[in-house]
Amino acid sequence: MSRLAELLSLLRLERLEEDLFRGESQDPGWGRIFGGQVLGQALSAASQTVSVDRPVHSLHAYFLRPGDISRPIVYTVDRIRDGRSFTTRRVVAVQKGRAILNLSASFQIREVGHEHADPMPDAPPPETLRATWDLGADIAHQFPEPVRALATAVRPIEIRPVDPQNPLKPEPRPPQRLAWFRATGPVPDDEATHRFLLAYASDFHFLTTSLQPHGRSWLRGGVQLASIDHAMWFHAPVRIDDWLLYAVDSPAASGARGIVRGRFFSRDGRLVATTAQEGLIRDRAFQDEAAKG
Repeated sequence: MSRLAELLSLLRLERLEEDLFRGESQDPGWGRIFGGQVLGQALSAASQTVSVDRPVHSLHAYFLRPGDISRPIVYTVDRIRDGRSFTTRRVVAVQKGRAILNLSASFQIREVGHEHADPMPDAPPPETLRATWDLGADIAHQFPEPVRALATAVRPIEIRPVDPQNPLKPEPRPPQRLAWFRATGPVPDDEATHRFLLAYASDFHFLTTSLQPHGRSWLRGGVQLASIDHAMWFHAPVRIDDWLLYAVDSPAASGARGIVRGRFFSRDGRLVATTAQEGLIRDRAFQDEAAKG
């Protein structure tokens, strides 16, 4: 089974009761649960309690604890509201009796109205760029043994960065990033699955954008990164088995936290989704200075 097929299977979840679901985890290569996976599964659980004619338009989540990749995750759905136009759901992801994620999602009937959107940034076509696993293979011999396979691992989502940087030799640069994203194979035609996968993919190459002005990389050690919260808004139908441009920037970092914003554009220039996240960026250098005090 391909990595994409495995992920699609995991996103379907096992239904235990009417509003109770169970999911397994896919190891992304670093031995702990990937936050995007829990986001996608929690959204899947919520969506399975909502009519298919009401697609999700927004989600807001808090990452509460690290997940154990060796144990299943139980998702409990709370049917907060079923209105004439909007439906609201709350999902709690639980392991070993403790919440690891809390998500709220809102769904809306299809309506027409005023439309405007940011234009897509200029970017070279994805066919002219290389995938992250190909770039990683070029320098794999420089990586420590525990992360060598991680640098070249083929994932369910192919990412082709516009201006890649060697994570072992980071140099200060503006907190902005462009990359093309696409599923590595065909995805079922139902709109909900594409949105689950986009939620999953939205957590890749995201928070690390906040490190760019400081010339730091999590691969160099001494930096602890962890997502705190994640928000996402869906503006239009999306297909993740076609190329999407992810434009990310980080407007601020302070207090050992950084904030990032992202926009997904379809290849024809439509803005299809917007994301935002705040995360922990704890640098050991500052802790050492504080200890010296």
